[in-house]
Amino acid sequence: MTHPHDPLDSGATGPLGDGAAHPLDGAATGRPLQLETHGLDVIADSERRGTPRSLFWPWFGANVSVLGLSYGAFAFGFGISFWQALVSGVLGIAVSFLLCGFVAVAGKRGSAPTMVLSRAAYGVRGNRLPSVISWMLTVGWETVLTALATMATATVFDSLGWGGGTETMAVALMVVAALTVVGGVMGFDLIMRLQTWITVITGVLTIVYVVLVADHIHWNTVGAVPAGSAQEFVGALVFMMTGFGLGWINAAADYSRYLPRDSSSRGVIGWTAFGASLAPLVLLVFGLLLAGSSAELSKAIAADPIGALATLLPTWFLVPFALVAVLGLVGGAVLDIYSSGLALLSAGLRVPRYAAALFDGVLMIAGAIYIVFFADTFLAQFMGFLTTLGVPIAAWAGVMLADLALRRRDYDDGDLFRPHGRYGDLPVRPLVLTLAATAVGWGLVTNSAADWLTWQGYLLEPFGLGGRTGAWAYANLGVLVALALAFLGTLLLGRARVRSQEARGPSPALDEGVLNP
Repeated sequence: MTHPHDPLDSGATGPLGDGAAHPLDGAATGRPLQLETHGLDVIADSERRGTPRSLFWPWFGANVSVLGLSYGAFAFGFGISFWQALVSGVLGIAVSFLLCGFVAVAGKRGSAPTMVLSRAAYGVRGNRLPSVISWMLTVGWETVLTALATMATATVFDSLGWGGGTETMAVALMVVAALTVVGGVMGFDLIMRLQTWITVITGVLTIVYVVLVADHIHWNTVGAVPAGSAQEFVGALVFMMTGFGLGWINAAADYSRYLPRDSSSRGVIGWTAFGASLAPLVLLVFGLLLAGSSAELSKAIAADPIGALATLLPTWFLVPFALVAVLGLVGGAVLDIYSSGLALLSAGLRVPRYAAALFDGVLMIAGAIYIVFFADTFLAQFMGFLTTLGVPIAAWAGVMLADLALRRRDYDDGDLFRPHGRYGDLPVRPLVLTLAATAVGWGLVTNSAADWLTWQGYLLEPFGLGGRTGAWAYANLGVLVALALAFLGTLLLGRARVRSQEARGPSPALDEGVLNP
């Protein structure tokens, strides 16, 4: 049935809108570990537990990876100064994860995965298009994180003289993949427990890393990095947004769906954004100081983002560094494989959730093998992947955020699965709006380092932005434009549709006329 929407300030007794004391609340460690059987179904009232504060742990654990340090070098790659990189990074991380917080509110209002709740905007079958895009993005991210963990392990082993060749990378890949797949297959219960431990271990060891390499920072060298243009600053800003919050936004409601529906919306937004952005912000600042102190380190990070950071360490800390690197990356990959399985189910695959996660794990391993053993460079392909999928995800996010802002009532459980229900089956307007915003967005991004993306940027010259070699070529404006077009278009054109949906009474029981997902 439909539940009334709580105002943003309901229950706001703590600093972020909730007054809970226990960080896990429902994921108690004394309870036996369980295989999650939930797929796309709506979580029953009796199974919703915890408070918004419990969202801190999965989000912090997924983003406390030392990969955050490497983003300092990535930012300098746009040709900007330390202060420009700092501002672009802080804005990109904070704003993009704040958007994740808004989408997370949909989870507690609908108690279903993100890509199921998206059906309210796109229709039951129409939502298969954004579900496929979401699936591609999450599979891509879990593949990248697994490959990075493998390369980092090999670099550490080579530094220790234990051999960092093909055999080492193969074994490391198997171990990392096994941890990731097991976590994704087991589901929410194991993920919540894993992320708590990953948060503590990686947090402590990352602090030790910072202390050990702090003497490699040279303030004069950092301050001497020349400033770049406004276009280069915008390019770095967009890269940070796609590399952080926009890479998670399509899964932002997957964990808040287990919260009771009377949970504070402000708390959901605050704890999601705070938990996700805290570690990246701290790591980015230190990463900028390290990369700005050494041009050689910045170049090495482009080839091996994690392993290059190990070269600064004393030998005795290399093994703990490998542990913190692998755990941090696995923490993110586990959340990705969990959400990719849900997105695949929402796209129409009719298998149990754990089977979908297992299938994605196979693709993840295949992709990681390509990156580790066959790809020439990492950074070029990574940036191409982020911007290419970042555009349609930004378009989807614009539609989703505007649709959520227009709603005054919670989602109707049954009609999220019923093609003839209030949300419809294949509404044309949101699909056309998403495709149009994506087409415009792809025309305003470029990546010449990845040969398979040379077709992009076709609107830069017609729009008077200097073409594919002009000043705006690498600003990646297409991501922001796609987000803005989809958001404003939905606000202007979708209001009447949402009001009509919410004017209807509660739907029939969930098993009446439901599409089998």
